[in-house]
Amino acid sequence: MENLPVPLVSRAWMQAQSLQDAGYDVTAICPKGKGLDKPEEQLDGIRILRYDLVEAASMLGYVREYVQALNGERKYLRKVAREAPLDVIQLCNPPDVLFLVALWHKLRYGTRIVFDQLDLCPEMFEAKFGRRGLFHWMLLIAERLTFATADAVMSTNESCRRIAIERGKVDPDAVFVVISRPDLSQFVPIPCATDFRNGRHHLVGYLGIMGEQDGVDLLVRAADELISRHSRNDVQFLLIGNGPAFDSLRDLTHDLRLDDFVTFTGPLYGEPMRAALSSCDVAVVPDPKNSYNDHCTMCKVLEYMALGVPIVQFDLVENRVSAGDAAAYATDNSPESLAATIANVLDSDPDGIQEMRRLGRERVGGLDWQTQVPQLLAAYAYALK
Repeated sequence: MENLPVPLVSRAWMQAQSLQDAGYDVTAICPKGKGLDKPEEQLDGIRILRYDLVEAASMLGYVREYVQALNGERKYLRKVAREAPLDVIQLCNPPDVLFLVALWHKLRYGTRIVFDQLDLCPEMFEAKFGRRGLFHWMLLIAERLTFATADAVMSTNESCRRIAIERGKVDPDAVFVVISRPDLSQFVPIPCATDFRNGRHHLVGYLGIMGEQDGVDLLVRAADELISRHSRNDVQFLLIGNGPAFDSLRDLTHDLRLDDFVTFTGPLYGEPMRAALSSCDVAVVPDPKNSYNDHCTMCKVLEYMALGVPIVQFDLVENRVSAGDAAAYATDNSPESLAATIANVLDSDPDGIQEMRRLGRERVGGLDWQTQVPQLLAAYAYALK
């Protein structure tokens, strides 16, 4: 994988653990970062090899980043292959160029390829840069080549599965839906030792990556709508995470004179993250509606529900599939609509809030990661047949 290290990537880490439990010998190859900078270590019997990577902030920077990632992955794949034959290489996108390091092993040694289709990279590009053009076309080609290289595909939902079959021309029998789910044995509400409310009655939270396409700027502007235009001095906002847009979001918060009302914690993991989210009255998914986000099953939606926090989000196809009535839905991609929906939930009667909490916990109760393990193992069995 290229985007984040394990064990921070919960989907990849739970996959690795499940495969290990099923008798596979698992090595994870990923970048360094987020405080995980050991080039090699063992966790839960899983070997982790991490390469150096500098994150990009421009299209040219992404090219440099991907070249650096491919070099690191190529080096470590050869190291592992020298020690023992590789039966399967799993590719976790983004990006869709990782097949370049796996293809040689497939052609030379017959190594099978499983593609974990986490994101739709062409749609992500369009959402991030607001256009198509040459790079969009190149991403479509890379996606098609990745599908052609794979012996089995794991899609995160039915929307992505349709893309794999229709656009990727993959045999439907080779595409398995393996939905990202939280580990409910770990993801439980816990008391928070830190008072993030800043003396205010309501706390509104966000957890996730802070990139240009993630809509966190819409949440900051929604905070401005509530506080500056509607004089809601009873609401504090808690933004947990990091990403390429982190500095610009803090600048926007300062420009709107919201520094006292918006707390940026930076990245939190494990118990500190769960405790902070557990203290929120409402959690927001500000990702705007577009062709990319409509296809995404977002981990934060499931994590909010697991913690019993009512959700406010835009009306995205897969997010509605995940959350149902445990969320309230803004009608368009505007901060005004997002602010109004947040206010409606905060001002609901206590019974209504408790019902949203109950529905979220009940809905996610049957969505534990263990329900997805049979599909994961079926994808590997299909690739190895």
